Amino acid sequence: MPTSLDTVRPEPVEGRAARAARASTSLSTNGVGEQPSSALALYVHWPFCVSKCPYCDFNSHVRDGVDQDRWREALLTDLAFEAEAGPQRRLSSIFFGGGTPSLMPPATVAAILAEAERRWGFAPGIEITLEANPSSVEAARFADLAAAGVNRVSLGLQALDDEVLRFLGRAHGVSEGLAALDVAQACFDRVSFDLIYARPGQSEAEWAAELARALSFGTGHLSLYQLTIEPGTRFATLAAQGKLPPVDPDHGATLFELTRDMTAGAGVPAYEVSNHARPGEESRHNLTYWRYGDYLGVGPGAHGRRAGVATVRAKKPENWLARIDGQANGIAELATLDPATQAIEALLMGLRLEEGVSLARCAPAIDADRMARLIAQGMLVREGDRLRVTEGNMLVLDAILRELAA
Repeated sequence: MPTSLDTVRPEPVEGRAARAARASTSLSTNGVGEQPSSALALYVHWPFCVSKCPYCDFNSHVRDGVDQDRWREALLTDLAFEAEAGPQRRLSSIFFGGGTPSLMPPATVAAILAEAERRWGFAPGIEITLEANPSSVEAARFADLAAAGVNRVSLGLQALDDEVLRFLGRAHGVSEGLAALDVAQACFDRVSFDLIYARPGQSEAEWAAELARALSFGTGHLSLYQLTIEPGTRFATLAAQGKLPPVDPDHGATLFELTRDMTAGAGVPAYEVSNHARPGEESRHNLTYWRYGDYLGVGPGAHGRRAGVATVRAKKPENWLARIDGQANGIAELATLDPATQAIEALLMGLRLEEGVSLARCAPAIDADRMARLIAQGMLVREGDRLRVTEGNMLVLDAILRELAA
């Protein structure tokens, strides 16, 4: 039985319905009129950044120069392979992640979108998201990115305090970040931004004030992550040297509950562990992941799940390019997933959501006796075919999953 305060590390993807909207039909589909099982998502990874943040363990790299023409053609080659190998359905969402994809030339974004539409077709109301740093240089590209077809942007604000931004290794300041947010909200139909909390020394009052300010901007989607110390990062080195104190788990839990209460009160409640949105503004792309739908991944380090097949691209940019040159795709690993593995993955992803998971889909991964015990202890609730974590127990999701898995 879970007793420790296990917090769940957010996915790097934008980037994870509400307590009040749990019964809403806004989460019954992916937002474009298709059931989750028919949704098809495309992820495009741009691996380059201006600098490496000390907390970041994502597949991001700093290079002196990038051959933009070569990279555009390589991404189109990788995309063409997925179009031939993967499902032939209209795309419901596309997500440009990184790295810093707002550093991509808008012409490259436009070329990828044009080829994706030609290869698969777009579902009505397709969501096309691009991650962006909130700098003035990148904000100057927002209008061109919108003209290229991007209709949703995810901004890495990360904090609303200049000293904290310096601590996090961010290149922008608060005023520059908020100016970029204003430009984004003028250029794009939908906007999300990230904040990192549970930082060393951050009090409950300080986070409440920062979050209240963030909520005042009227943005429809927020990704709110607790700071985690990941192996191989600069912060991990500092922590090992005793120069970066760990956050007390109980304090982190207090901030987590505060976050959920404040966002719910502001009408942007949690629909996943770390993601909050107004009803109807949930990330359709990430919902495809969490509902274990099919998604295609192209670019360095990108993962995919299509028709029971797992794909992993070569991670290092140079290795990925070599594979494109040698085999006309960037795949480093390809495996067929057996039904039990698919059930486990669906369980791990789906229980992150407020809506929970389908028992029929996850049955091979679940120990029925343990599930009954967790339900009796109030950790889980079963509603027809749905199984979800009860209110207040997302904090111990990791422990629930360890107990529940067959």
